[in-house]
Amino acid sequence: MTTQEKISVKVGRYVNTEYVNAVLREYKQTRWVSNSEKIGKPDTLSVWFSLEDIEDFLEKAKENGGNGIKFYFAAYPKAYAPKPEHEGRQCIVLVATKARQTETGSIANKDLYITRQGKSTVLSLNKGIIYPPGGNVPSEGGMGDLGITIVDKGEKGMELI
Repeated sequence: MTTQEKISVKVGRYVNTEYVNAVLREYKQTRWVSNSEKIGKPDTLSVWFSLEDIEDFLEKAKENGGNGIKFYFAAYPKAYAPKPEHEGRQCIVLVATKARQTETGSIANKDLYITRQGKSTVLSLNKGIIYPPGGNVPSEGGMGDLGITIVDKGEKGMELI
């Protein structure tokens, strides 16, 4: 009987509230303001998926040999008919991956393809609830406790996000 060695691909780590606030503040000050100006409206600050969405996606990935997920930063097209309010805004696309050890010993994370309706397609998840706009956001329209930032927009004033 041949046994197959499992490749450990664990890379993430838990972080604290201060860290989360710091990276969110950095994003808002260095990316969000210019992104929002470029598209002419507030850009996405977060994307929400239910635990059920995530659990189903993880289960499907595991069933198909996946052992990781790439989180791609993306943007809805300018003429996005299903939800015009999302046009141009950022989104997140989750893509299941399978890590493989290369001949040189490094790890390569390859997108995982499945067969759906007779066609090969990447196993992916998108269309979470984005904030802003729309989303079920905690604290009566705010973003909850994390990431409240005063953004200096130069001559255009300041904004609390």
